[in-house]
Amino acid sequence: MILFLFACEEPATVKNGGEVDSAADPVDSVPQDDTEHTDDTPDDTEDTDDTEDTEEPPVDSGDSAEELPEEEPVIARFVALGDAGEGNDDQYAVADVIKTVCDAQGCDFALYLGDNIYDSGVDGPDDSQFEEKFELPYAELDFPFYVVLGNHDYGGEGAGYEFWKGPYQVEYTDYSDKWTMPDEYYTVALGELDLIGLDTNSIFWGFGSEQGTFMTSVLGSSTARWKIAFGHHCYRSNGQHGNAGEYEGFEWLPIANGAAIEEFFDDYLRGQVDAYFAGHDHLREWVEAVDGTELIVSGAGAKTTDLIDRGNTTHYESDVEGFTWVQLKGDEMTVQFWDKDGTLNYEQVTTR
Repeated sequence: MILFLFACEEPATVKNGGEVDSAADPVDSVPQDDTEHTDDTPDDTEDTDDTEDTEEPPVDSGDSAEELPEEEPVIARFVALGDAGEGNDDQYAVADVIKTVCDAQGCDFALYLGDNIYDSGVDGPDDSQFEEKFELPYAELDFPFYVVLGNHDYGGEGAGYEFWKGPYQVEYTDYSDKWTMPDEYYTVALGELDLIGLDTNSIFWGFGSEQGTFMTSVLGSSTARWKIAFGHHCYRSNGQHGNAGEYEGFEWLPIANGAAIEEFFDDYLRGQVDAYFAGHDHLREWVEAVDGTELIVSGAGAKTTDLIDRGNTTHYESDVEGFTWVQLKGDEMTVQFWDKDGTLNYEQVTTR
C-alpha cells in the first residue's frame, strides 16, 4: 500500500537484552461532528376518530452525526544517517538540512549508523575528534543520537581490527549530552517501538555468536508493534561494497566477502524485524524488502561513492549526500530521502 502524506516518550536503553516498561503512547484526538440536525416530520396528524390526540415520535432523518474513528498515534519520528564522521563541509550541510526538516516535521532522535570518526576511530573518550567530527557539526540538533560502530571506528584505516578502540566510543556517552551508545550492541525501548543497535564489525570478523543470543532474547521478549534494527554493514546494496556474502564482488574471499554478515542477517533479522537501517555504502537507497524486512541504506552523511548495479531492485537510490527522515504512525512507515541542498528527493509510505 503506497500513499503520500506527511511525531515519543522517554526512552529506556538496555544493554545486552532485558525488559523495560514504558508509559503508554499519547493518542491524537479527533474532533467529533457536533452539527445540529433538525427533524422536518410534522408534529400533528389528522384525528380520524374520537380518541385523544397523541404526539407521534420523531422520524429519524438518517443524517445523524457519525462518530469518526480514532486517529492512530504517531509512534516516532527520526532521522537516519551514517558514514558522516569527517568534519567536512558536506557534513555541516547535511546537518543544516536535518535542522530545517526536524524543525518543520519533528524528530525524536537520530540513528547514527557507524564510521562515526574517520579514518581510524579515536584514541580515547577525550579525543578532540569527537568535538570536531560530531559535536560541532550537530550543535544545533537537540535530540539524542543512537550510535553504532563501523569498521573505521575499529581503526586500521577501515580494516576494523583494532578492537580496543570500540569501547572508547561507548565511554564517550558519559561525556556528551547527545551521543548515546550504552554498549557495543544494545536495545532502546520506546513504547510501541523497539530499537536494536548492532555491532556489525564484530559480526563481520566472525564474532557474532553473543549478538545472536542477544537477538534471540530481544525478539523473543519484545511486545512492541515496531521492531527496527540498525547497524553499519549493509545486507543488500547497489553500492561499492554491495551485497553481504559477496562484498566488493569477492564472493570467493573469506571474511572480506561479508559472509558472516549475510548469515547473521538471515538467521536473526530477515523476516523478524520490520526494517534494517545501515550505512557502509556511501549513498542513499531503499532496497526492496526481503521477507517483510525493509532495507534502507543511508550512508551519505558526509561523502558519497558511485552507484553500482548489484542486481537489487530499489524504490529509490542516489549517490548525493543526504539523510533519511522516518515517521512511524500506527502500522504505517513514511520514509523521506532528503539531500544536502534541502531537496525532498523521494517519499513513500509502506504498511507493515
